[in-house]
Amino acid sequence: MTVFLEKVNNNDLVQYKKEMQEAFQKGYEEVYGKTEGVILSEKEIDSSLNKEGAVAYKAVVDNKMVGGALVVIDKKTQYNHLDFLFVKYGMQSKGIGGKIWFGIETLYPDTKVWETYTPYFETRNIHFYVNVCGFHIVAFFNEKHPMPDTPEDFIGDGDEGMFELRKQL
Repeated sequence: MTVFLEKVNNNDLVQYKKEMQEAFQKGYEEVYGKTEGVILSEKEIDSSLNKEGAVAYKAVVDNKMVGGALVVIDKKTQYNHLDFLFVKYGMQSKGIGGKIWFGIETLYPDTKVWETYTPYFETRNIHFYVNVCGFHIVAFFNEKHPMPDTPEDFIGDGDEGMFELRKQL
């Protein structure tokens, strides 16, 4: 399966956000069960999209969006951040996530360090980032070690348990 990465345009934005939200929602609900709460708000996605250096990509297979990634690129320091990576719900475990990630790495060959976060309950994500993508866990944020400068609406709230992951190139 060939996965193409394309920059998200304004026509894609509604579907892109919807599919990202669904992927995060279903991931949470697979662990904790159905919830009325919104796991990833549009406000959180917009906050990332509006950061300086933010670039959103959609992953496309056979002209259909199957996932995506939102990265924040610092051209000066080359310390870049993966804000979100998602595979469309129902498309997991087909290698798409790895193709998205390694495609992102290819687009930014000058990167010195990649950094991201994932909630402690997302064991699939932890496996993916550590065992597939080569990230290392560098911190575990929780009530005894809160995330510095965490916005109140941050997904997973650092007090509940978030891993900080880093990949040095």
